[in-house]
Amino acid sequence: MRKFFFKRRRERKQNRRLIVFPAIFVFSVGVCFAQVPTPTATPSITNPQSADTTSPVTRDQAIQMTLAQVSTYNQTQLNERLAAEDIRQSRAALLPRITANPTVIYTSPSLARQESGLPRSPSFLGANAITEYQGLVTAAGEIDTSGRLRATIRRNQALLEAARNGTEATRRTLIGSLDEAYLNLGLASIKRRAAEENLRIASEFENLTKILVSGGEVAPIDTVRAGVQTATRRDELSQAQLAEQQAADALRVFIGYDFSRPVSVTDLLTSVPDLTEIERLTSDAGTTRPEIAQLFAAQRAAREDIKIARAERRPQLTYFLDGGFISDSLRPRSIIDSLGGRATVGVTIPLFDFGASRSRQTQAELRAQSAEQSRIFAERILAQQFNSALLQARSARERIRLLGENIKNAEKVVEVSTLRYRAGEAPITEVTDAQTSLIAQRAALYQAIFDYQIALARLRQTVGK
Repeated sequence: MRKFFFKRRRERKQNRRLIVFPAIFVFSVGVCFAQVPTPTATPSITNPQSADTTSPVTRDQAIQMTLAQVSTYNQTQLNERLAAEDIRQSRAALLPRITANPTVIYTSPSLARQESGLPRSPSFLGANAITEYQGLVTAAGEIDTSGRLRATIRRNQALLEAARNGTEATRRTLIGSLDEAYLNLGLASIKRRAAEENLRIASEFENLTKILVSGGEVAPIDTVRAGVQTATRRDELSQAQLAEQQAADALRVFIGYDFSRPVSVTDLLTSVPDLTEIERLTSDAGTTRPEIAQLFAAQRAAREDIKIARAERRPQLTYFLDGGFISDSLRPRSIIDSLGGRATVGVTIPLFDFGASRSRQTQAELRAQSAEQSRIFAERILAQQFNSALLQARSARERIRLLGENIKNAEKVVEVSTLRYRAGEAPITEVTDAQTSLIAQRAALYQAIFDYQIALARLRQTVGK
């Protein structure tokens, strides 16, 4: 019985080894394979130029890229920060300026015979000792009794406001210039695509003419006329491609693209806005333009300059507060004995400056007058620009409506003329004239859409959108 028990025990141990050892082996192999990095496919390098070709730049993206480029807009932002620092400096002028002036002064001893037991006296009459140590902390400033410092703060605040409005005006102008470049590229692109389509139609018509001539259905001279028509369309395509390239270069300057990098914009025909939008923009036109606000701020700054010039001819209080020690030794006892303070208050009374302050006052009055006149003239110019853009938008809107109807009729005329020509009922000139008229109508529609978009961009610039 005992042998049977030990035998069963040895069999169970062997069975456990047969299960545990393979499991450990499989686990170890799995860990080893898990530590080996899985090979990944080499990422394909995508050409950014090809990506840009398939994804046109939207107007909002173009605005963001343009504002991030180095331009006059960035310069006006720096000018705004400079004006803000001027305010900080002018406010600091109302506070005392605290300085520490540790000084050591050595004066040669006097050559006069001294009595025995007395310290030797310094040689200069105004000297306190042969070696003098000064450790003073000074607080000095002005009490603005004349109002000059407060007027300086108000002037700098007005200049900061003028700088902010100038930044906003520059931003709107930059976006307006970007809109023109953006829309110019959109118009050039659609003209180029239209020229390609016109060339395709002319080539197909030329082939049709050759077939009809070979069949003796039309005169051979029609082949020459169709060839001239095709050559004309090919020349128009070449010009359209050049215009598109030039418009793309102009847009690249704004958005910071390299001249070798492809750029495209949204289709001009698919981006036609709501034709009632100009009425909504007209209702918002009463908002103050930043150009006018800038001139108002410049006028206020000039008036504060007048006050500053007048304050230069008024008395001004100054004060000096000194605290510390003046001793002939650096021993603690000597320093403690000489600790003290001193307060000095003075009055600066202007007597005569040969007319300099009055001349500065005259200059400030002239600057205020110039700012007032510039504001009045700017209001007239901006009102004229707004009215001109409004008239252009309304006229373009009417042209779009009329040309849309004319194009449908012109397409019918081309279709009927082509059928009549193939049936031998009409000369080739009827077909070419119909095609030319359709091309002219489409070009006029593209131009009308462009004019509407440009006018709309200028109206947006007026209301700051």
